[in-house]
Amino acid sequence: MKIEALLTYPIKGLRAHSLDSAEVTKHGFSYDRRFMLLEVKKGEDGTPTLRNMAIAHDPRGSRFFPKIQQPSDYNAKDGKITVVFKPPPGEGEEKTLEIPLEPSTEGLEVTEVTMHKSPTKAYQMPEEYCKWFTDCFGYEVILVYLGEHLRPVLMSSTHADATTQQPASGGSTGWLSSITSTATSILSSVTNNAEESKVTFADCAPYLVVSSASMSDLHRRFPEPMKADIMKFRPNIIVSDAEKPWEEDYWGEIAIGGAEGAKIECIHNCGRCKSVNIDYETGKPATDESGKLLAKMQSDRRVDKGVKYSPIFGRYSFLEAGSEGKTVKVGDEVMVTKRNEEHTRFDWKGLATT
Repeated sequence: MKIEALLTYPIKGLRAHSLDSAEVTKHGFSYDRRFMLLEVKKGEDGTPTLRNMAIAHDPRGSRFFPKIQQPSDYNAKDGKITVVFKPPPGEGEEKTLEIPLEPSTEGLEVTEVTMHKSPTKAYQMPEEYCKWFTDCFGYEVILVYLGEHLRPVLMSSTHADATTQQPASGGSTGWLSSITSTATSILSSVTNNAEESKVTFADCAPYLVVSSASMSDLHRRFPEPMKADIMKFRPNIIVSDAEKPWEEDYWGEIAIGGAEGAKIECIHNCGRCKSVNIDYETGKPATDESGKLLAKMQSDRRVDKGVKYSPIFGRYSFLEAGSEGKTVKVGDEVMVTKRNEEHTRFDWKGLATT
């Protein structure tokens, strides 16, 4: 198997920025989801409240195209994000905004942000940035920057005891590899340090790993020549050339770039929501067959008892200790180094799992 694509999302809820290579950190790829948009809602008494924005509820976010310019060697603060807003045809003109990749936070108002019961603080960006997004979305929006703040990972270790397997000598990744440990032991390296584990504005974990072989299986659910769009699943790492669809359900750990490369622990399944029904070209819920993608997955992809009403696509993942700072590249070899015999059970303290 190989790395087909690496993706980062500098502003949560907007489109991805593609990478040729990336340094892996315990908090995800550099600059992934360090910014976020919040809608300002006013109550009857005029008191403002803030709502976290995401593409499922704010589909116009699919019409924003961010591109990262990395900081130069001589100035660590001159990196930037260039965001191009491309409204659907007939709905206005293209607009561009430049945002500092690492803005100065001096004098910025601090805002409380809570995602899935995991709280943090963020800096409200200056008015010029908030107004630009407000004009594009058509309702009042503020842009916030995470800065040094991170959210606690609410990972639970109460998964079902699925037996884990490790490839036999010679690098085989077959299903009959020898048993070496249990899923609970895999979890321990992450969950025993749950209080120290932190995440950005990503929903549940620093990385989301998906397989393009499984995407091919989704294509058959649509009439020819229509295909599903893997970008709707908002992955960080796309793996190609898996032996068969949905085998990633059982991945416990993958190694990228050979045995000495970066190791990613695949801990939880990712339950899907109506965001996969959004038409990225119109910035609205799709009205054709692609708008039924979530329903089409319901028939056979509800495979996790922890989120029994949500179809599964992809694995929430964490960087294994010892891989911090390694580099992964598109085209790198991917090996499954640990494999579960059974499906893991999603158990996140911030989300209902009944």
